[in-house]
Amino acid sequence: MTTKTKIAILGSGNIGTDLMLKILKSEVLETALFVGIDPNSEGLKRAEKLGISTTHLGIDGLVADANFAGIKIVFDATSAYAHLKHAKILKEHGKKVVDLTPAALGPYVIPVANLDEHLSADNVNMVTCGGQATIPIVHAINKAVPGEVYYGEIVASISSKSAGPGTRANIDEFTETTARAIEVVGGAKKGKAIIVLNPSDPPLIMRDTVYALVDATRADEEIVTIAIKDMVASVAKYVPGYRLTQDPVFDYFDESNKVTIPGYGTFRGMKVTTLLEVEGAGDYLPKYAGNLDIMTAAAVEMGKQIAKTI
Repeated sequence: MTTKTKIAILGSGNIGTDLMLKILKSEVLETALFVGIDPNSEGLKRAEKLGISTTHLGIDGLVADANFAGIKIVFDATSAYAHLKHAKILKEHGKKVVDLTPAALGPYVIPVANLDEHLSADNVNMVTCGGQATIPIVHAINKAVPGEVYYGEIVASISSKSAGPGTRANIDEFTETTARAIEVVGGAKKGKAIIVLNPSDPPLIMRDTVYALVDATRADEEIVTIAIKDMVASVAKYVPGYRLTQDPVFDYFDESNKVTIPGYGTFRGMKVTTLLEVEGAGDYLPKYAGNLDIMTAAAVEMGKQIAKTI
């Protein structure tokens, strides 16, 4: 029987708890310690009922715990601000870190785009939920029209009910980190990210819109469409609720209807619009919280691959 790699989860909120429940089903990873700062948090209580060791003393409790020596990977599901402290301490102890906050201290990782490139890194950043949902599309378009995604813009709309205190505290970091990752991982020359907290009741599932501006003389609608659909199928292997709501839409701009984009300039060429939705697996929160599901699913995928290198 293969021995599972022991991991710890920092953060007992929505993301940390969903992550814990996904790892319970993993054949590669095992949660040796679930860490929070509120002894009355629902996440810690859930972990205790499942027989998972816990501490409510935060990073200090993690380091002092008897399980710490055997833990190889730490998943940080706290906040960008807290991660700055956590990353330094965990590096001193030689722990691999999968960062689910927008702190972005380590390289950005989108599993279907660049997972293999950063397996040896001490700290990898999972960008944001919006980034995990949309950057694969920008990356696919960039491969279909090599080096010609001049501008990539994403709009991530999530239910207000699925945005906990950590998400709300990190809104600025969300937009900055996602925009930068659109460029670094997606391959766009200029990236922009917008997040919408939808107050609708009943809650709507996560919906994402991806706009990409490319050179019309080098782009083929059929090739771009195939690339996008192939990428959606790849993401759906670890996020089954990830899907297109319709085929990509193509618009063209020339001298007669050129468009000016702040921060980019005047554009002439093809605009590719991709409409997505992400339905959660319902492991912890309702299925409308696809924003949490895609983040934790991507982190588990990264953790599994890191474990194979240890």
